[in-house]
Amino acid sequence: MASINVRSGYLYFDFRFRGVRCREYTRFTDTSANRKKMKRILTRIEADISLGRFEYERYFPGSPMATRFLGQRGAETRGQARPDAQGLDDAAPALPAFAEFAEGWKRNKQVEWRHSYRVAMDSILRHHVLPVFGDVPLNEIDRSLVLDFRTKLSREGDDLNGVEGPQRRALDPSTINRIVGVVRMVLDEAALQYGFQNPCTNIKRLKLRRKDIEPFSMVEMRMILARVRKDYHPYLTFRFFTGVRSGEAHGLRWKHVDWERRQILIRETFIGGRTEQTKTDGSQREIYMSQPVIEALIAQRPEGYDHASERFSEEYVFRTRNGMPINNTNFNNRVWKPLLCHLGIKYRRPYQMRHTCATLWLAAGESPEWIARQLGHSTTEMLFRTYSRYVPNLMRRDGNAFDTLVTGALNGGVDSPEHEGARPSSQAVPAHKRGAVND
Repeated sequence: MASINVRSGYLYFDFRFRGVRCREYTRFTDTSANRKKMKRILTRIEADISLGRFEYERYFPGSPMATRFLGQRGAETRGQARPDAQGLDDAAPALPAFAEFAEGWKRNKQVEWRHSYRVAMDSILRHHVLPVFGDVPLNEIDRSLVLDFRTKLSREGDDLNGVEGPQRRALDPSTINRIVGVVRMVLDEAALQYGFQNPCTNIKRLKLRRKDIEPFSMVEMRMILARVRKDYHPYLTFRFFTGVRSGEAHGLRWKHVDWERRQILIRETFIGGRTEQTKTDGSQREIYMSQPVIEALIAQRPEGYDHASERFSEEYVFRTRNGMPINNTNFNNRVWKPLLCHLGIKYRRPYQMRHTCATLWLAAGESPEWIARQLGHSTTEMLFRTYSRYVPNLMRRDGNAFDTLVTGALNGGVDSPEHEGARPSSQAVPAHKRGAVND
């Protein structure tokens, strides 16, 4: 049913035309006189709709919704004012500003977001998007404005909205894509509600530069585990041989350690000072515990621990003296960086322990599908794209077989290469064939 409603102190029309819900905002404040005026106009709108003679663009010239109903009249009548719509020019449609709409959009979307994602969205809107688009009405944001915004993000310079300030560094393509993606999402919702074309629709994402991973070698890993502080040895062993992300290791509780099945249950993550569910359903997985991992967890168990008891189930496995999980920044600055510096090892982020584990699994000849599941990937695509150059030559699949063949053929030798070596005898036995852990 058609009605006159108010938003941010201004009145707007709310009615349906041809099965489409239409909202037309005005510059009328919420007073009794303005409501009566708009009610009279709304009555005429409803009458014209019922008689089949309603022409949207005559009541609301310039409205984005009018483009959905063009073609209803001849070109000669376009732009003419309707006699019975006198006084509506003062009520010309005014869509809300980007900042106002984005606030409501964010409030409605928060139910879908994790806390860490909400914090990230708040930061992007506050520091990058709102300074440029905040005061601009939604229907005045066009493709050129978005492209200009993206270009400024990629350049070093002053504040985005032209205000004098400290030099801003150029952002990398992945960050720019993320920021423009937020603008796109807000305008997607606005386009659905107000019936206009999203100017971001055909703007392509910037191409990302490929970043090579830098896993630790076996020598480097042994050096790190041999010299790390005793209280952090189980933690680093766990990271090196499970491939978990930092937040997954920090959010691990004893209830998620299945000693009987030799499994780590990844169900939660600790980010931004709080424990949440993992980012995606695919991240929730079961990780096989190799013997070094079992020994590390046994060394980490608190005094009096009994896995059959509920007493320790909610406690974090890797925690500080106050019972809270390891703080990423504190660990990096006070343990990780000094350790690598002391050992003369090139600095790499702790995340490289995850890459190290993946390359070790590949070197052991484990199934790519199994490795992908352990890492929390839904397919093997990312595995091969990220680690392709680290796939070992244990099965002579590194070009040596071809080299042997053609060399032999050119020298009148054998017709086919002999494959030396085989899968290592130390390859892990499937979990269902392994015995339970002996506590």
